[in-house]
Amino acid sequence: MKAVVLAGGYATRMWPITKHRPKMFLPIGDATVIDRIFAELEADDRIDEVFVSTNERFAAEFEAHLEDGEFEKPTLSVEETSEEDDKFGVVGALAQLIERENVDDDLLVVAGDNLMSFDLSEFVDDFFEREAPTLAAYDVGSREKAKSYGLVDLEGDRVVDFQEKPDDPKSTLVSIACYSFPRESVSLFDTYLEGDNNPDEPGWFVQWLQDREPTYAYTFEGAWFDIGTPESYLDAVAWHLDGESLIADSVTLENATIGENVHVMDDVTLIDTDLDHAVVFPEATIENGAVRRSIIDEGTRLEDLDLAGALIGAHTTITR
Repeated sequence: MKAVVLAGGYATRMWPITKHRPKMFLPIGDATVIDRIFAELEADDRIDEVFVSTNERFAAEFEAHLEDGEFEKPTLSVEETSEEDDKFGVVGALAQLIERENVDDDLLVVAGDNLMSFDLSEFVDDFFEREAPTLAAYDVGSREKAKSYGLVDLEGDRVVDFQEKPDDPKSTLVSIACYSFPRESVSLFDTYLEGDNNPDEPGWFVQWLQDREPTYAYTFEGAWFDIGTPESYLDAVAWHLDGESLIADSVTLENATIGENVHVMDDVTLIDTDLDHAVVFPEATIENGAVRRSIIDEGTRLEDLDLAGALIGAHTTITR
């Protein structure tokens, strides 16, 4: 079985934090989002190759990350785009990767910005029991949230209807960008695109596919985070930390108060500062401030500020 980790997005909703780094490299505790996925794929002997699909803009960052990493399976596969407007769409990029890498095998596709509470090996088990297209489904618990995803309608475990980003969701069960396709179905990506269908989200392909052959859902409980916004990233950090805080040994604390779900990285200086539900990247300095529900990038200096819901880019100095 081959696996594709989708890592081609530009994460514009998280700029400036992700303007110069892939969002998949954002830390959740001591590991990046994408390394958590790599670790699970590395441990599953049924998966013999992992292709990391990214764009030209971030190709160098991914090359360096893979070279420095501990994983043997992942290899980079670069789509020829460098800006948001140039994107082929996820389905288009997948079809190109399948051709570029000569993929002729069962295929697992997972978004590199997914943080999931289930083991990917369990999802693969479920797929191999059926040898049929399978997607992972999760109840987001809100019809408003469901509008942003592919809505799944089931009879038992079989998908009987699929609506991508519906205006009026009938339920709250959605697809989470984790799919498995048997070898025979992989060629259907080209068939789909030749029909002038939407090349963007994989959900459009699933909506088309489930009308043509039996498609099933692996439904799970627990937690899932689609890390595409500052809010979802901070929620994912909070879920992982579970009310605790992670403070690097090299952090300098002087009259600083650390609240819940705070991650402070190497060589940060905090003086007369309160932090709560925040992520602070290396070598930042915050003095005489309060920071809540915010992300502070590396090398930043903040003085005399009260911040809530802020995104502060790297090497920024803001004083009052």
